[in-house]
Amino acid sequence: MAKLNANYEAVFILDPNLGEEATAALVTKFKTLVENNGTLTEVDEWGKRHMAYPINDLTDGYYVLMTFGCVPSFPQELDRIFRITDGVMRSMIICKDE
Repeated sequence: MAKLNANYEAVFILDPNLGEEATAALVTKFKTLVENNGTLTEVDEWGKRHMAYPINDLTDGYYVLMTFGCVPSFPQELDRIFRITDGVMRSMIICKDE
């Protein structure tokens, strides 16, 4: 039988040069997107951190961790939105149930 809901974690790194308002707007955008398609458990904003290696000549990034539950088809759409959103440098979504 197919899973109805699964638990996921998503980590995304935002461009640190966006500014506070743009960063808060992107975090709110992704929180709302997850809330509309599942249940948001936790949002942990780690803030600006030094990265292990430069991405696009930047050595810092604004890290955010989201924990949520949703249907198994939603993470693919969320990943697509992460990839096409300006300001998102990297993202990763994992299923915690596996």
